[in-house]
Amino acid sequence: MTIRKSASRITARTKLGRRFEQALRFALREHANQLKKGTKVPYAAHLLSVAGLVMEAGGDEALAIAALLHDVVEDCGGAPMLKEVRRRFGNRVAHVVAGCTDSDTYPKPPWRERKERYLKHLRTAGADVRLVSAADKVHNVRSILTDYREIGEPIFERFQGKREGTLWYYRELAKEFGRQNPTRLSRELGRVVGELNAVTAQGESNSRRRHGRRGE
Repeated sequence: MTIRKSASRITARTKLGRRFEQALRFALREHANQLKKGTKVPYAAHLLSVAGLVMEAGGDEALAIAALLHDVVEDCGGAPMLKEVRRRFGNRVAHVVAGCTDSDTYPKPPWRERKERYLKHLRTAGADVRLVSAADKVHNVRSILTDYREIGEPIFERFQGKREGTLWYYRELAKEFGRQNPTRLSRELGRVVGELNAVTAQGESNSRRRHGRRGE
């Protein structure tokens, strides 16, 4: 496939219409009072970024809508919210949203249990789910890397998995998304996770040297 044909196909597939606008309004309303963990950034920034990554990777309008709504079940109402998503936006969108959700109950199961179960789920997930999920993880780990460079180790206090759990989860995600045919998102996830591992290892090494000098 030539670059020209590929670009043409992506342009055709990502034409947006009224359903996307409705989904955007719905997502903004449901996530209205939420911020990204440990920041003052509206959560909508994450949703819009994930939708953008999905479209850049060739996702069509339904997948862009699913990207906008990928956290609405987990963070805004659980299983009843999934029924609402299906009613408003159809089975395909609801299927992808469900596939991006690691818990639809309250209280949520323990963190490690949820993450291990989600990794297992991804092994058999379809292409639509894997595309939107990969976009979500790419944006998350990019944000972690950027914030780590600004504030260092304290960033991991934002997350239930703390430092070791968070790094473990993204390493496993990169492995899983790289297991099947590589995509632009799986390659980007692997690249950024590798960079995060490198800078955190360097930060840990620097910290040990500083503590060692203090003990001399």
